[in-house]
Amino acid sequence: MFNKNDYIIYGAMSVCKVVDIIEEENIYIGRKSYYVIQPVYSDKNTIIKVPTDNKKVFMRHLLSEKEVMSIIKSIPNIEVLKIDNDRQRSEHFKSVIKNSVCEELAQVVKSITINEQEKLSIGKKLSKTDEDFKKAAEKLIDEEFATVLNIPVQDVSSFILNHIPK
Repeated sequence: MFNKNDYIIYGAMSVCKVVDIIEEENIYIGRKSYYVIQPVYSDKNTIIKVPTDNKKVFMRHLLSEKEVMSIIKSIPNIEVLKIDNDRQRSEHFKSVIKNSVCEELAQVVKSITINEQEKLSIGKKLSKTDEDFKKAAEKLIDEEFATVLNIPVQDVSSFILNHIPK
């Protein structure tokens, strides 16, 4: 259960703020409670009503600062994914983006970055699909970490680089 003014993750929308919790009467389903949420980093005019018993779109509280720092410190030990089948890799990455679990997002970013470096070393480019997944995963990580650490989104990458154990 979330409270008014909580910051939450709402699917691939990333960080949203619960601006209200309301009840509405519907002739088909009766009285129902809704979270009224607003994206923090995208279109601030967007308001989304989500049933409080929502099961369709993944929602969770933001990580704590301690959890964020733990993920950053674990980056060197994150296993690189090797999924050669394009369709399977795409499905896996899509699922990770949808569920927005930071450890898994970090694994996607690390895996694609390593793959990109390997391709560049032999004169090839990263596929557009992998490039898009990397950007989506980075956006989700950056927005959550920025909110938790109270820093600008554009500073998250350098913050992470400065705090990864050498």
